[in-house]
Amino acid sequence: MSFRIDPRLPLTGEVRRILAEEIGKALAHLDAARSRPEHGLHKCRKRLKSARALLRLVRSGDETFCETENQCYRNVAGLLAGPRQATAVIETIDRLAASFPKESADDGLAAVRDRLIARQHELHEGAGLDAAIAAATAACEEGLHRIDTLALPDQPEQAADVLAEGARITLRRARKALDKAGSRGAANDFHDLRKAAKTHGMHLSLLGRLWPTPIKTRRKAVDELGERLGDLHDVFVMRDLLEADDRPLGPPEDTKLLGKLLKRSEKQLKKSCLAEAAELFGDSPKRSTRKLARKARDDLAAAPLPEDAAGPPVDGRVAGVQPPAYVNRHMA
Repeated sequence: MSFRIDPRLPLTGEVRRILAEEIGKALAHLDAARSRPEHGLHKCRKRLKSARALLRLVRSGDETFCETENQCYRNVAGLLAGPRQATAVIETIDRLAASFPKESADDGLAAVRDRLIARQHELHEGAGLDAAIAAATAACEEGLHRIDTLALPDQPEQAADVLAEGARITLRRARKALDKAGSRGAANDFHDLRKAAKTHGMHLSLLGRLWPTPIKTRRKAVDELGERLGDLHDVFVMRDLLEADDRPLGPPEDTKLLGKLLKRSEKQLKKSCLAEAAELFGDSPKRSTRKLARKARDDLAAAPLPEDAAGPPVDGRVAGVQPPAYVNRHMA
């Protein structure tokens, strides 16, 4: 099954299916994180972001369910943030070394990297990680059982309006964050822009059969912007660690080069991110999603509605849709 809404099927059933698949995959990555946290935690958090993007897209169709589940998976991601960040900062050091090979040729970043690796091992090998994974697993399993309670409008016109509204809100957030990032340049502004860009990219995937214009080129550009904004976010995180009073990265003589490279990287990334985001989010959100609403109404109205496509619900799964093995295992 795919991370894409099929206009031939009722919206409720499709969203239930996709949500169950994403949370099921998150559970599989949590299982893997017990032995390989540096990989499993990152993949789990990506699936949670996908689930939350889906919930934002259809929020106006069932606000109570979507707000409750979005907060649930936000909390789950928060449980895993610290251990995941311990790996992300090491990756930031490696990117800086690759971006500035001449400056870092004499291992000027080695002392900082060694400290970060020691910090990562401490976090990943402690009892705290096991507790976080256990709590995250329990929350995701409970979330699977709640999927049956989602109820969205399945009539074409109402379903199209729900999808268009969700897409419009995210585009509006991206435009607002872009304006603030361009005028103030604060870390939080770029972080908001990153979240909106990532969510919009996932919405493009979900609406691949309904978006009014070819999306392959746009999706690629949005993904590239999201990656660059992610790199910029990591630079901000590293800068905060560098400026912390307890000096977790070491004494000034060990962090001097890091400070210089962070400033150069931040300047370059800000410039490129603002330029790319202006190209993507410069159009009016209302204008873009008005076209989406019209096309979605036409496509959904033309699609047959199988009588049994959405239900009755069984154990958090859509009747007629065989869930992946990892969902079956956790639903048992």
